[in-house]
Parts: sequence; structure tokens; C-alpha cells
Amino acid sequence: MSRRVFAVTALSTLVAGGAVAGAALAGAEPSRRNGADGKGGRATRELRGMWLATVTNRDWPSTPGLSVTQQRAELIAHLDTAVSRRLNAVFLQVRPAADALWPSPYEPWSQVLTGTQGKDPGWDPLGTAVAEAHARGLELHAWFNPYRVANNTDPSKLVASHPARRHPDWVVPYGGKLYYNPGLPEVRGFVQDAMLDAVAKYDIDGVHWDDYFYPYPVAGQTFDDDAEYAQYGGDFPDRASWRRDNIDRLVSETAARIKAVRPGADFGISPFGVWRNAANDPLGSDTRAGVQTYDDLYADTRKWVRENWIDYICPQLYWSAHPLDQQVPANYAVLLPWWAEVAKGSGTRLYIGESLYKAGDPAQPAEWQDPAELSRHLTLAKEYLEVRGHVFFAAKEVKADRIGAMARVVADHYQGSARTPR
Repeated sequence: MSRRVFAVTALSTLVAGGAVAGAALAGAEPSRRNGADGKGGRATRELRGMWLATVTNRDWPSTPGLSVTQQRAELIAHLDTAVSRRLNAVFLQVRPAADALWPSPYEPWSQVLTGTQGKDPGWDPLGTAVAEAHARGLELHAWFNPYRVANNTDPSKLVASHPARRHPDWVVPYGGKLYYNPGLPEVRGFVQDAMLDAVAKYDIDGVHWDDYFYPYPVAGQTFDDDAEYAQYGGDFPDRASWRRDNIDRLVSETAARIKAVRPGADFGISPFGVWRNAANDPLGSDTRAGVQTYDDLYADTRKWVRENWIDYICPQLYWSAHPLDQQVPANYAVLLPWWAEVAKGSGTRLYIGESLYKAGDPAQPAEWQDPAELSRHLTLAKEYLEVRGHVFFAAKEVKADRIGAMARVVADHYQGSARTPR
């Protein structure tokens, strides 16, 4: 019987209200976490986080152009919501698109604040977030996007002083957006400098990246890095290997620089949840995902964990844990043990990215209309010692909680307080 069938059989038992056979999920006897009871009633060490997205004003600010008082009040309300849900970490997006939510000498103020890129908002959002989070016992992780420049392909819409306008050779239009070219060493150095500025200035608890490296593939379009590949790719067997090396260098160099500037800060990455399908690689997961980070984003996420380049990995396992059918490309109950096995013995902590935004969304399948779906995820995860916490996407849904899925998680798993694993 395949691992997928084992996992689905065990999960079916859980859905029916029985106990999960942890060994069936992993194919071997899993390690159980110590220090917490099944309800989360005892104090324990686990990360309980939420993403606070600013790109396109997704979570905050609710709209550009609010007064300083309004922006600050909304930010603090999100932090207070995190406390009320017994979370202990917030991942604030401070560089959504080659811009900044702090006074940066490298990049312009983000337009999500005032509606005008480069316009001083009259306060320091990142500095305020760090201070207010710490005052509430929350960790504040600064979330950066390394290469996205704009959600359009018109450089003239960028402020005149923008580095992408001063260095148009750094920029590649693709899929209706502008990106910095990861194949240029000077780009790699610049984006590190821009991010490290915040690391040096603020007492942040971590540097966080999401799943954007080379852009997600767009049918019929080509990411034009021919010239860079011709110049720098001669030592590699193919373009894909060269691209992966570019991202590897970004990760390893950034990790070293963070430790030099702020040794106590974590460095973590939240990739798309599938590294490679088993059909493409025997080390891959028993999935049929249309995107694989190794092949499509040129991000060797498994390598970063196994080499312990990063402090934590937080794969976005944005699928349900219900039994698979032939139409579903991936399943939470299959990917969870795969990632636990990758993290085992690596020194890299494993957190799980949870898709709270799907709960109660009428566009989602029936399993996402069940308030208990996410709570079942955390129950499954308790079977694996490698899983050290969960991060919920995103703050707007943590607050609104359409069908009570977050409240169910809190009631079932977060009855007591928790310290982060750091």
C-alpha cells in the first residue's frame, strides 16, 4: 500500500472522530511532542503566528491614504487580535514590492501607506510594530519579498528615484509584473543590502521570506535572462541549475549576513508546499502538483533545510486533510509527514503554513466549510516532533473568522499560553 493510501486511511479515521494512527501517516512510528497535553492546556514551546500582508493593502492598512492615527490604530488592532487568539508571533510584510515600510536609504516608501510611492507617511510603521508587538509579548518577524518590483510592467509608474528606474537593466517584465533579475550578482547584493538595512536598525525577531523567487510560471511567456545566462552560466549543465544556484546564493549569503548583523534573529522561508512530485524525483512527495518549487521557482527548499542554511522552514500546506480523490493534486496529510521527514535531524525547525483564508470561503470545496478542518490539521501535526508550530494566513481572517475556524483552533489547541521555540 502506498504512503498516500496509508495517510488517507488514517485521516478518514480522524474525520470520523477516531484516533489518528500516526505510524500510518508517516510510514513509521512518529516521535511525539513533549510538554503539552492533547488540548494545548499546558504551557509549551511552539510558534503560533499570523501573516500580516501589506501588498495591495491585503490586510493592512485597510486602504492607502489613512491618517497616521488611523494607520497606527489599525496596526495595533491586528496585534491585539493576535494576543486575543493566544498567538505569539506576527509576520509583518515590510518590503512588499521593492519598497519599504521604514525609512530606507535604498528604496522608496511603499505606496500602500499613502497611495503614492516615495511619499513619507509621517511615521515609522516597522519601528512602531516592533515596539508594540514586544510590549504585548509578541515576536515581530519582518517579511520581505526579494525580487518583486511592481504588479504592472510600466517602469514609469515607479517613483523617479526608484532603483529599478536608475538600473533598467536589472529589471525583467514577466506575467504582467516587473521583477529584479536574480541572475545578476549586483541585484543579489542590492536586495540583500536593502533588507539588511532593516535588520540592522530594528530589534526584529526574524527575517522572513515567502514563496516568490523566480516568478511562478505563466503559460506562453519566457523569463528573459538569456544575456545573464550567457555571461554567468557557463559552469552549469543547464539554465535550471544556474538559476537554482542564483537562489541558493541569495539564501546562503543572506543567512550569513543576518547572523553577522543580528545574531539573535531567525531567518526563515515559507515556500509553496511541494518541493518535487515523486513522479519526478524519488525523494519527492506523493503529490501531483502543477507547480514544484525545485523545477518552476528554482528554489531547492529541501536542500536549504537539509544543509541547515535557515533557522526554520514554513511550507504553505494550503490543502485540506480530507481523503484524496483522483482530481486533487496534493493533501495536507501526505505533505505533513514528508516535510517532517525532511526536517528530521537537520537542525532546521519546521512550522506549517495554514490556509485560514479558505475557511468559509464559498468558492472553496465542502471541506473548507467545516469549522473543524484547521483544528484537524493541528491534531495531525501533534504526531510529529519536528513540527514546532503553525502560521495562519492571514491577519484579516484571524480577525474576521468567518465560520469560527480560528476560534475552534484556539479552543482545541491554544487554551494555554506558549513561548516560541527560539
